[in-house]
Amino acid sequence: MASGTLKSRSGKGRGGPERNGVPLLQAGDRLTVDEFERRYEAMPELKKAELIEGVVYMSSAVRFDEHADQHFNMIGWLFIYRAHTPGVQGGDNATLRLPAGMNRPQPDACLRIVHSWAGQSQTDQKGYVCGAPELVAEVTASTASYDLHDKLGAYQRNGVREYVVWRVVDRGIDWFILRGDRFRRMSPDKDHIYRSKVFPGLWLDAPALIESDLPKVLSVVQQGVQSDEHRKFVERLAEKKGKR
Repeated sequence: MASGTLKSRSGKGRGGPERNGVPLLQAGDRLTVDEFERRYEAMPELKKAELIEGVVYMSSAVRFDEHADQHFNMIGWLFIYRAHTPGVQGGDNATLRLPAGMNRPQPDACLRIVHSWAGQSQTDQKGYVCGAPELVAEVTASTASYDLHDKLGAYQRNGVREYVVWRVVDRGIDWFILRGDRFRRMSPDKDHIYRSKVFPGLWLDAPALIESDLPKVLSVVQQGVQSDEHRKFVERLAEKKGKR
């Protein structure tokens, strides 16, 4: 149990529980980013809350067969790429301090180029990622989820360059790439393999991931990190290291 005194507040136009004088987050609250962070930091027991375009979203209990298993497999796919690509970091449920709008998302996974290697985001003194990672990935239920609506818009206008959404119930994967200031859907090749434009060599066999054919998922991404395009990308990153 988290420390602090929990009580109800009362007053004109205000109400709800608070802890040590700080109101607790409530789903649907409309807050500034500063107020959201103040309330979130006062609730260390809370594992996931997001501010999307000024509105608070809080996750319910996570089901194993509709999120947790898929999330684990997605992280494994991204880890293989990260392990073979110096200058690239991966994150799991890290809060992002995005500059445009009132947005503090906490994506299921992200992949970023380190700032000193010419990446577009950096970490601040508190350890938060400031700015948009190059790639963000989410596991969601269906096209009705806010991941494909309000959150997609927030990622788009903050410059996330690629956005991957796994729709578990719909049994589909969407891969968006930023063209100008708009996300456009990428198409897989004839073998149903997505090939990242931002992270050369990051290849995904979408049907294999959906079917939990993990040996095939790993085989494809390992082919990607052994490709010429990946080798050249690693060389380009190394050339940029420390020039900022």
